[in-house]
Amino acid sequence: MRALAGWGRTAPSMADVRMAGEDEQLARAVAAATGRGVIARGLGRSYGDPAQNGGGVVLDMTSRARILSVDVPSGRVLVEAGASLDQLMQQLLPMGLMVPVSPGTRQVTVGGAVAADIHGKNHHVAGSFCDHVESLDLLTADGEVRRVSRESDAQLFWATAGGMGLTGVVLRVVLRMSPVDSAHYVVDTERARDLDDLMARLEADDHRYTHSVAWIDCLAGGRALGRSVITRGRSARVEELPRRLQQAPLSFRPNTRLTVPDVFPPRVLNGLTVRAFNELWFRKAPRRVRRDVQGLSQFFHPLDALRDWNRVYGPRGFVQYQFVVPFGEEQALRTIVRRLSDAGTASFLAVLKRFGSGNEGLLSFPAPGWTLALDIPLAGGLGEFLDDLDRSVLDAGGRLYLAKDSRATARTVHAMYPGAEEFREVRDRVDPNRHFRSDLARRLDL
Repeated sequence: MRALAGWGRTAPSMADVRMAGEDEQLARAVAAATGRGVIARGLGRSYGDPAQNGGGVVLDMTSRARILSVDVPSGRVLVEAGASLDQLMQQLLPMGLMVPVSPGTRQVTVGGAVAADIHGKNHHVAGSFCDHVESLDLLTADGEVRRVSRESDAQLFWATAGGMGLTGVVLRVVLRMSPVDSAHYVVDTERARDLDDLMARLEADDHRYTHSVAWIDCLAGGRALGRSVITRGRSARVEELPRRLQQAPLSFRPNTRLTVPDVFPPRVLNGLTVRAFNELWFRKAPRRVRRDVQGLSQFFHPLDALRDWNRVYGPRGFVQYQFVVPFGEEQALRTIVRRLSDAGTASFLAVLKRFGSGNEGLLSFPAPGWTLALDIPLAGGLGEFLDDLDRSVLDAGGRLYLAKDSRATARTVHAMYPGAEEFREVRDRVDPNRHFRSDLARRLDL
């Protein structure tokens, strides 16, 4: 029995944690998991409770991490679900193959990427992770291993994409990688003076870049409300690299990772300290820099250089709150940013992006619009404040990201996701007795 929590370190629960064995052993473990049921878990980077199962069984999938086959010309890779994106990058970048979609960390398993249908800075051109999955092997509650694709069972495929592991255990995935010439990116950086300036720049120029993101100072107010640093780029060609990098353009050596000690007291990140950090971060950013060459780690995953960086928030942990509102609802975004500023909400990791078209995933998060992600230290009154933001997001026709959520209600989430009822119908078909359960599933009645 172990206490498990999400990356936000809130609401831990005790579960019987078992290392995943071969397919037959996993099938027996699923069949035996009555009562509180069973759920698969990867590297624990979901911020909330989708990979927790209080009183039940949790299958640790990280022992199943083999890359089984690689076809370089097509970019097609067969990989076990416990392999991490970091592993894929380190082994496949030298072959000129890059993970097609990456979030802000490499420490995510392929199975977790499917379960959350993760997105990255390139959603406006590449979609989300499951748009690049050709098929997957899924262990369902009846002990059967099904090869699931859009062609074989589209409804089950799209229930599994973003389905938080509730349709079964993802065992193997056929993934289409993206060809690249180097492990580096050509990056443009600029400041935006306020939120309207930021949105105008993203709308005008995002089509010129494959990757785009903006950091927002959520504590700035008045005429500086929503002031930002925009970072956009694309994969670098060999001839664009400095000469010292052209000899081994596909070399990928992740940054040395320092471990953050678990010594930070509660509330070390507060309005005062975050305001000072935000001022420094905004001022040190260049007003405008073009064609800067950055390594993959610097561009995608700067926090991966710090092992256990979530400890900075102290023992009480933090909430990550991410939502999307449709294009045309910019006033809702302005209102939410203004409310964050007025409340002095201490979030130094506040990131705004534009999403492109969504996919058919019944619980997949991305939809065309503006998405804002915030890391907020746990504090008194935060629940009521976020409940109010939920209502603003819902009124605007938006939704929350289930992989980040740790506190929304079933009523709110079902109203935000029109595919939730169809998802439950798929669950009734493949798991009528609800073998697959999690703390999130119980909280959100999924």
